[in-house]
Amino acid sequence: MYVKLCGLRTHADVEVAAEVGADAVGFVLSASPRRVDAGTARRLVREVPAGVLTVGVFRGVPAAEVLRVAVDAGVAAVQLHGEYPKEAFDEVATAGTRLVRAVTLTAGTDVRVGAYGEDLLLLDSPEAGSGHRWDLAALDGARPEGPWLLAGGLDVANVAEAVAQARPWGVDVSSGIESSRGVKDHGRMREFVAAARA
Repeated sequence: MYVKLCGLRTHADVEVAAEVGADAVGFVLSASPRRVDAGTARRLVREVPAGVLTVGVFRGVPAAEVLRVAVDAGVAAVQLHGEYPKEAFDEVATAGTRLVRAVTLTAGTDVRVGAYGEDLLLLDSPEAGSGHRWDLAALDGARPEGPWLLAGGLDVANVAEAVAQARPWGVDVSSGIESSRGVKDHGRMREFVAAARA
């Protein structure tokens, strides 16, 4: 089970993520309680072990600015969260980074992994980062194939059940491993990874 731990902000967060074997770590580079600036992200990215994917997360930021900030931050992948057109993915792809398309599942969502040129598809709650679950029954008849991540309201208590129901390729968590909004709980990080892979 591929596990992405998102919204990391400190050296200790990165250290624990590496220790527990996270496959990817996310740094939020747009408006959020979890936001870090490009300079902080760059310092944290340097501490991430080889083989762990570093992801810059953007929401509501124009593609040209995403491109500039992602290059400054030195992330290996860019996650465009929300209603970005394919042209935005094409523009960001010029940086040579991997791409993550993060969307809410609706009747009109294209669930083909790679439809916008992305390497990973992430299906999230309508309120990203809120900790709110969404109805996984919506996946019936709209289940992606290939590398896709389930997100939205996952935590230590429910991740195993959600994985069993949704059968994702991987999972993504942010608020579910926090002691307060934007503050990672290192114990919960450890427990979440263990539960996701149990």
